[in-house]
Amino acid sequence: MNKSNSYIFIYATVLVVLVATLLALAANVLKPFQQKNLEIAKKLEILRSVGKGWELTEDVSKNQFVEGEYDKYITASLVVNPEGDEMSGRDAFLIDPVKESKKPENERVYPVFICTHDDGSKNYIFPVNGKGLWGPIWGYVALEPDLNTISGVFFDHKGETPGLGAEINTRTFQQQFEKLRVFNDTEQFIGIKINKSNEPRVENHTVDAISGGTITSKGLQETIFESLTDYLPFINKAKQ
Repeated sequence: MNKSNSYIFIYATVLVVLVATLLALAANVLKPFQQKNLEIAKKLEILRSVGKGWELTEDVSKNQFVEGEYDKYITASLVVNPEGDEMSGRDAFLIDPVKESKKPENERVYPVFICTHDDGSKNYIFPVNGKGLWGPIWGYVALEPDLNTISGVFFDHKGETPGLGAEINTRTFQQQFEKLRVFNDTEQFIGIKINKSNEPRVENHTVDAISGGTITSKGLQETIFESLTDYLPFINKAKQ
């Protein structure tokens, strides 16, 4: 290897090491900010499932506003096991339902959040996670104290088609769920049906599917059903 090639090799090696070091330092510096952003986003999603946080505007501090609303209205949280029993020593906010879903069923734990409104009424908030057409979909379903009637929902996605499946994260779509029920008149859990206009409707259990977003709509229907099924032991015990 002549001097010219040696110089180029040494220069490239030093440059690669320097860039890698700077990237590592930048990642370490930015990590706390990224984690904070994820925390705020999650808190805002939980709040919006119970109708809070929509009044957020650009002229206020997002972090301060969300944390203030969350601390005010999310008054309790629980972690329950597959039998529906509350577990101690676990922080519900730190539970990742997606990671839990990959564990054996008997090892999973499930977070529950409780909202107390200004009038003293309460909602139980349950995370839901599943798959749409192009990627994961997730959100929260809030039930009234009867643990049957939906108070509100919030859904979001990663990669669904704008103007089609992506519409699951719009208030117009989500407001359809309010006051629907997840148990039928015989106390059988049936979830929520998301049907096209030509499909039969089940009274008090059906919302309109997104036009052109049938696969995402059905994915969300399955997501709600399967996620809430995991909470049935807790729900049934809490209703007693």
